[in-house]
Amino acid sequence: MQAWEQDMFDKVVADIFGFNAVQVGLPEIDTLRSNRMPLVLYAGQQAVEGNARSLQAQVLTDFSELPFASQSLDLVVLPHILEFASEPHQVLREVERVLIPEGQVVISGFNPLSLWGLRQRLSRRVAEPFLPQAGRFISLPRLKDWLKLLSFEIERGRFGCYRPPCRSEAWLARTQFMEKAGDRWWGYCGATYVVVGVKRVRGMRLIGPAWKERKARARAAAIATQSNSHRAKHSTEQ
Repeated sequence: MQAWEQDMFDKVVADIFGFNAVQVGLPEIDTLRSNRMPLVLYAGQQAVEGNARSLQAQVLTDFSELPFASQSLDLVVLPHILEFASEPHQVLREVERVLIPEGQVVISGFNPLSLWGLRQRLSRRVAEPFLPQAGRFISLPRLKDWLKLLSFEIERGRFGCYRPPCRSEAWLARTQFMEKAGDRWWGYCGATYVVVGVKRVRGMRLIGPAWKERKARARAAAIATQSNSHRAKHSTEQ
């Protein structure tokens, strides 16, 4: 799963441009290693060694308040942050606050509508947990609704990891065929997903004082009257 997500992050962020990018949490994956922005930040973890562009941001344990100015970031990556956050809605609100208009957020999460999600539900009663029990996994339709309320538009996304949840290398090898089959036949049942959302800001039209608008209309009417009079006079002379 980590290898699949790393590959997806590499492909997705490589085509996102700007000046400032931030990865929030999960130091096991460097989600921004293929991104080409001048400044790359890692919030809540140590900066990646050997990356001259990277800086360590404030160490965070609660991502509901991000230490960045409003509309200061071009890209925010949330690798499995929402499902382990105490207030996932607030985390998304903070992301919306710090992103510039047309800024992008990349989110990865576990899919509850998958074999892994089914195993996780059963493990609470009859088996050993396969994934961390603290996680509250968020389905993609639900995540889309949350993003839509904050004026984000889903630009692209993909599911992955269709093999059943097992730790045996032998069984992983035997079920490898399920990756291609799942991607083709039951695409929404992958164990994990990566989606990209774009912050949309609706255009605004400034409206001046009413007296200015009335004055402008009166002036336009006067010009139209003068034009009509000139045409009528010219026609009479002919």
